[in-house]
Amino acid sequence: MSLPDIIARIAQAEKDAGRPQGSVHLIAVSKVQPNERVRAVLEQGHRCFGENKVQEAAGKWPDFRQEFPGVDLHLIGPLQSNKTRQAVGLFDAIHTLDRPKLATALARIAQEEGRCPDLFIQVNTGEEPQKAGVMPADTDKFVAECLALDLPVKGLMCIPPVDEEPSLHFALLAKMAARNGLSGLSMGMSGDFERAIALGATHVRVGSAIFGERVPA
Repeated sequence: MSLPDIIARIAQAEKDAGRPQGSVHLIAVSKVQPNERVRAVLEQGHRCFGENKVQEAAGKWPDFRQEFPGVDLHLIGPLQSNKTRQAVGLFDAIHTLDRPKLATALARIAQEEGRCPDLFIQVNTGEEPQKAGVMPADTDKFVAECLALDLPVKGLMCIPPVDEEPSLHFALLAKMAARNGLSGLSMGMSGDFERAIALGATHVRVGSAIFGERVPA
């Protein structure tokens, strides 16, 4: 698989779903990928990337941004409260807003810095105890709390359980987003992004299908 292959599959999925071409953003998940692989994708013209850890992104992307203008960087992994200020300065979007303490910290820092990345609230659609995210029953309340803090909440994000049909979770997330007037849906990965697009995904997160398998640390 390659970047052009994934782009072509996204375009076909958009067409099959009756959606405008270009309505889905491809986040190339570059976490733990060697810099030469990331550079190869940048040299093909792609500019939207996802990282899991603030520290890894901080060590990688300032130099790449100097060389490749227009990079759009997304945090797709959990955000620790003590890394919030660094994340606000580094990322264009954060997909893992999942608790009141983090929302409060983001609101305070946004006021101090005069900027805030676009935010997606992570929903634990499978209600898995080991996984981060707001429970579905608490999502409406948490969205309202975040909006009351003037946070730029653009949508919702989910990572379905590995042993369940992802489409059920994508449909649930889309329903919750629509109910709260949110247009962004961050859902779908290498193995299921076409199903996610059919159900309204605006951002899909694809790593191994673009870069190859991750290199062990």
